[in-house]
Amino acid sequence: MKKRLDEWLKSQFDPPPAVRTARLWIKAGKIYPPPVKVGRSYYVEQNAVFQDGIRRPSLASRIPQ
Repeated sequence: MKKRLDEWLKSQFDPPPAVRTARLWIKAGKIYPPPVKVGRSYYVEQNAVFQDGIRRPSLASRIPQ
């Protein structure tokens, strides 16, 4: 089940960050699984997590050389 971004922020953080900040996190890939944009709103999986500074390896880096 998905929640709107503002609802997810309230359930994960106290106090929740601004939605503008969370949109920057989305663009930087810091929320996993990535939220889905529908119209002007983002929807986030309930079990999504914030990963600050943790990058998953890119697909290109996993190709054997």
